[in-house]
Amino acid sequence: MNILGLDHVVLTVRDLEATIDFYGRALGMRAVSFARGKRRALAFGDQKINLHLLGAEFMPNARVAGPGTADLCFLTDTPLEQAVARLESEGVDIEHGPAAADGARGPLLSVWFRDPDGNLVEVANRVEGEPASGPTDA
Repeated sequence: MNILGLDHVVLTVRDLEATIDFYGRALGMRAVSFARGKRRALAFGDQKINLHLLGAEFMPNARVAGPGTADLCFLTDTPLEQAVARLESEGVDIEHGPAAADGARGPLLSVWFRDPDGNLVEVANRVEGEPASGPTDA
């Protein structure tokens, strides 16, 4: 099997509208509806985050789904200091960073913060010209 990439992930949330508002304001994601308007998601690039409301999850779903259990990293080509300025202008508290991190394809410069459910959200720039210290095939 040859896996090409991620199509979507699912977040279980306490409040759909608060989540949609947060990711829209802070990260510029677009709210979308699908399944004849019965489902909601956040779209960005070629991917999306499907949203499940706690207690009304769609099946099948994770065996132990719950708000605040995710740790997500989003890449941006916006310079990190501009991304931080946007987050701060939207009232988002940066919990850590900017700091170096290891990404799937090499080094990153990242900041971390929390969404309304307490999920850890990382926004990162790839650091060009630095040796990769991320995952290897070994």
